[in-house]
Formats: sequence, structure tokens, C-alpha cells
Amino acid sequence: MGSLPWTARPCFSAFALTIAIAGVMAGALLLSNFSRSTDRSFLRGLDVGILGATDRTAAPIQLQAILHYATSKIVPQQSLAEVQVSYDVLQRAAPCNFLVFGLGHDSLMWASFNAGGTTLFLEEDPKWVQSVLKTATMLNARTVQYRTQLSEADKLLKSYKQEPACLPPRLRLQGNDACRLALNNLPGEVYEREWDLIMIDAPRGYFNEAPGRMAAIFSAAVMARNRQKKGITHVFLHDVDRKVERVFAEEFLCAKYRVKATGRLWHFEIPPLTNWKEGDGFC
Repeated sequence: MGSLPWTARPCFSAFALTIAIAGVMAGALLLSNFSRSTDRSFLRGLDVGILGATDRTAAPIQLQAILHYATSKIVPQQSLAEVQVSYDVLQRAAPCNFLVFGLGHDSLMWASFNAGGTTLFLEEDPKWVQSVLKTATMLNARTVQYRTQLSEADKLLKSYKQEPACLPPRLRLQGNDACRLALNNLPGEVYEREWDLIMIDAPRGYFNEAPGRMAAIFSAAVMARNRQKKGITHVFLHDVDRKVERVFAEEFLCAKYRVKATGRLWHFEIPPLTNWKEGDGFC
């Protein structure tokens, strides 16, 4: 336990870097299995993106990702074309603050793309969190509870404008019990940081009793509009082939801020609203 980690030993730099690059290429070939059309610029960029454009020493999270995807038959949920949308942004923004709704087979990939930054995963199922963290030990994941059900989506969309706590200037997330679309009981670190990228690929939204993604979409919009740091917030929403995701995105993330649509993924660039006052909407 007291010895240096193998990545810090003198022999690592040349020998392990060669293995790492080979592993990246193997991982890239594996990733290509979940898309019929391979974007070769994406695959060529993986060895640079995952190791870093200037620092050619792989971070521990990147090495764990290489090992995981090179030896696993389970591939990420998103298609290669969808993954590339977020990957391209991370190449420019990382290291950054990256908030991900959902913990899945692609989580180690996302964390490795943001090596040196903060990547936090929010997951509804505590048993699934425990299962994933057994093998992906370096991931930062928290269990969260949702107050909504998919069956309530239409009602919530129609009624939120009648609840002052869902509207500026009273609108906030933490401790907001009155607005059911506000994620009011997330881990403190979610509220303490400003998130440069937010990915919404959870919670479950394919049966009536599931939480649905209504509150995640609403809360991501609030975080983006309340941003104090300079610059936009990138929001990625998956499964937009489903009605709830599509309708809530149009209401809160706004069509005018959508910059890309690839497969079942929409990418939004949302500017902050420094003086969000009464009567202002989301769009």
C-alpha cells in the first residue's frame, strides 16, 4: 500500500504510454461497434483527447477507462455520432465541471474525457450505483430521489406557471419544496458548483411510475440561467424521440438555444440571465 502507484514509476512514461495508446485504439474499435457509420476523425482524435492535447501522460481515470472498454463486451448507450457531439465540446472545455444525470456503461468514458475536471453522476437507483462502482471505482456518483412520476408530466407542464416558486424572481432549486419540478434535495456539491456541461440521460422515463426527466430538464435550465461565471452552459439531452423529453426541452431549454441535433441527442448552448426578474420566462 505504501509503494508508488505504477503510473508514477520511472518506467511508466515510455512503456505504459505505448500500451495506453494501443488500448485507446482498441477501445476506439470497440466503440465503433455501437455505430454503423464510423467517423474516422473521432477515432483518430481519441488518442489525443483521452491522453490530453499537451500532457501525454495518461491520468488514472483514463487508464481505467482504457482497460474497461478494451475488455468489456458492453458498449455505451449512445451511438458513436451522439457521443461525438459531447466529445467535441469536452475537447474544447475540459477540464471543466461536468454534471451527468444517469450512471451507466458510458460513465467511465465521460469521466475520462474530462480528466482533471470534476465529473459528477446523479443516479436514482442505489443498488445500481453500488454495482457500477465495484468495477469503476474512480467515478464520483451520488444517489438522488425524484418527486415526480412520468404520468404527471402533462399536469406539471400546465401548472408550473401558477406556482410562484417555479418562476423568477423566487425561483431556486435548493430547498424549494413548493415547486415540484425543482430538484430541491440534491447533494450539496451540485448547488455549490456552476456546471459548464450538463448531460441528461436519466432518470428512467419509459413507464408511468418512473420519475421521468421533467425535473432534470427544468433544473438544468435553472442552473444554466442562474450561471454567474462567464460563458454559456452546454446541455445535452438524450432520448428526444420521446414526447416528454422533447416537449420539456422546448419549454425550458428552448429551441432557439439548440445548436445541434444528432440521432436522439439534442445539444443546447444556454446563456446566463443575470437579471432574471418577474415576468421573464425560460425562452
